[in-house]
Amino acid sequence: MIKQFEYTSSELESKLSECVKNGVTELSVHDQILAKDKGRLLKFLKAVEREAPDLFVSFTVDPHNIDMDVCRQCMNLNCSVEMAFEPVLAEGKNQGLLFDKKFYSRRCAALNNAGLVFGVSLSFAEKPGDSLRDFCDRLDFTLGQYPNHIDFPQTEDSELMAGARVTGLFSGENIHFARNIAFAARTFYSAGRAVPWFISVLKPLKMPASKFFADFAEWQRVNNCDFKSGFVPESVPHEEIEKMQLNFLQMKYEEKRALPVFAAVKDLVRLNGAFSRVVSDGKNIEIETSYNPDDLFGPECMDIESFANDVCMEHCKSLLFLTDEGPDYRII
Repeated sequence: MIKQFEYTSSELESKLSECVKNGVTELSVHDQILAKDKGRLLKFLKAVEREAPDLFVSFTVDPHNIDMDVCRQCMNLNCSVEMAFEPVLAEGKNQGLLFDKKFYSRRCAALNNAGLVFGVSLSFAEKPGDSLRDFCDRLDFTLGQYPNHIDFPQTEDSELMAGARVTGLFSGENIHFARNIAFAARTFYSAGRAVPWFISVLKPLKMPASKFFADFAEWQRVNNCDFKSGFVPESVPHEEIEKMQLNFLQMKYEEKRALPVFAAVKDLVRLNGAFSRVVSDGKNIEIETSYNPDDLFGPECMDIESFANDVCMEHCKSLLFLTDEGPDYRII
């Protein structure tokens, strides 16, 4: 049961114990005062550690405030850090949009090095000078930072979508194309829980992520599960998204003449997907794979083509289960 409470930023800290008392297990905080004020943010996070240590907290933070202090405090919590990747208007005569990849990559590196879960929000056609090419470039860059999920608010809010600007660089047709790519990424990557394997699986296809999602958007259109169909990926069981992923991946691997390595891809997707459901549903799962899970979770699997060439197939049946330390498995 989802319980909703609305608090001002000044009330939030003092209401933590009340949240716990009311049975709240997850808390999402989207407060711009906390997001922009590092001192208040740290004070709030310390209060969570003190008053509600078992609470899962998802909170928005200004990327400028992501540093070692914030990361160290987050390491004491069960949390997800949410931030927006935004281009900014350049000053001077040659006005355009600037997107500081070094700035964002440093923030993501700090979060990844601390072992923290984080998500990224992306938009398109909101500022003068934006273009479809620039949006695709931002998306490709973002995926390379290994976010747990990517949010595209314009695919969830019709008013935000209506705010997209038709310009000389971003036509109405391009806005719809960007929306479809964003929705495809929302479905395949975020709802599909693809972060552990996406970059590895994409590599043999030799195509940028944005092109992959553009093709998946067309696949969604043909299969009546695109944005215009009213499909809501978060509302369907993860197993259904996984079936979509594998059907599309098999088609792309066949198209790129890479089917000889698809057995490893299939195992990697199914095994990681099953582990995610063990965590989310709390139920044991039995799964059969063409490769030994020990090999699939080894560093060699970062390169799917080399893995398929160098590692011998070994049919395995495994039991996946949840322990106090996290998900685990044993071969049965």
